[in-house]
Amino acid sequence: MMSPLVGRLLLLLLLVCLVLPLYGVEKVRSRGYRKDPDADKCTGNDAEKPNCTRHSGEGRAAYLNNMYGSCMQGPSGNPGRDGNPGANGIPGTPGIPGRDGLKGEKGECISEIFEEPWKPNYKQCAWNSLNYGIDLGKVADCTFTKLRSDSALRVLFSGSLRLKCKSACCQRWYFTFNGAECTGPLPIESIIYLDQGSPEFNSTINIHRTSSVEGLCEGVKAGLVDVAVWVGTCADYPRGDASTGWNSVSRIIIEELPK
Repeated sequence: MMSPLVGRLLLLLLLVCLVLPLYGVEKVRSRGYRKDPDADKCTGNDAEKPNCTRHSGEGRAAYLNNMYGSCMQGPSGNPGRDGNPGANGIPGTPGIPGRDGLKGEKGECISEIFEEPWKPNYKQCAWNSLNYGIDLGKVADCTFTKLRSDSALRVLFSGSLRLKCKSACCQRWYFTFNGAECTGPLPIESIIYLDQGSPEFNSTINIHRTSSVEGLCEGVKAGLVDVAVWVGTCADYPRGDASTGWNSVSRIIIEELPK
């Protein structure tokens, strides 16, 4: 049987065997943390120092592998593409109303005149076989009601006209408005001139032809207007034997037109 003293010695020896290896590992590990592999690296003028130690690239790679793992960091990758545009944001709140503007200048008051649409206004007077053989004077007349002062009158006489004479002569057919010829802009007229000419075309020839006298007259006031056709002489020429409306229909047409 083992004595108690021997048992205690064996137990102490066992503890020493267990503690010593752990102490050595811890010392080596602490030395590894304190040591910087680049601390003794020779660079530049430090290469001549007695405590300078050179390390190869493989040794540094092994150290980094032991310190930070088995994989080294690779080069940076290419930048990624831009992402899709985001959705529209929430509309902002309405801003503060602006200040009132400066007061404008006083405008002019213009009264609007609403006129009625234009309505046709015309009249016709006609005669069958007027056969009026006077050389000077009024041939026919037609009364017309003019609605506006700013309008124009269009007049037309259509009928048979004739002139004959033994020597050169001239007759004139013209319109009057309330006894006066048109002045807006000029008189409305038509003339016939006859010359004896050559013997084969002597002045005794009696020819009646349907002719017309037509024109526009402005400046006639609104109201009742006496429109008449007259026959007279031409300036500086003798009168002849005139005839109006022989054996045919003669007419006066009057129409009011907007300007």
